[in-house]
Amino acid sequence: MIKIKRVYEPAASSDGRRFLVERLWPRGIRKEALGAEAWMKDVAPSGKLRTWFGHRPERWEEFRKRYGAELDAHPDAWEPLADAARRGTVTLLYSAHDTEHNGALALRDYLAGRRSRRR
Repeated sequence: MIKIKRVYEPAASSDGRRFLVERLWPRGIRKEALGAEAWMKDVAPSGKLRTWFGHRPERWEEFRKRYGAELDAHPDAWEPLADAARRGTVTLLYSAHDTEHNGALALRDYLAGRRSRRR
């Protein structure tokens, strides 16, 4: 199972393995306080794509397509997450204010799509 959660929400035992999936470290968060197993910068959207998207909801669908293409080109970045999710619960941590249009949500959906294609 793959969950997503803002880094500013408290950790919970139900989170399972926690991974930060942001290219930039979240403001105001100390490494020890985050409780993440790893910071996976390389799985996050590229800086160029992040800047283009700018968290503008009208660009959401195009962002998802472009981000999916980036992920397709770099399976080594996301395969450890897919592997961990096959073994148990994984929580993708993100720092965006927008809970409906963010990279972690797009990544979760991408990984879920990859999983269903393998079945």
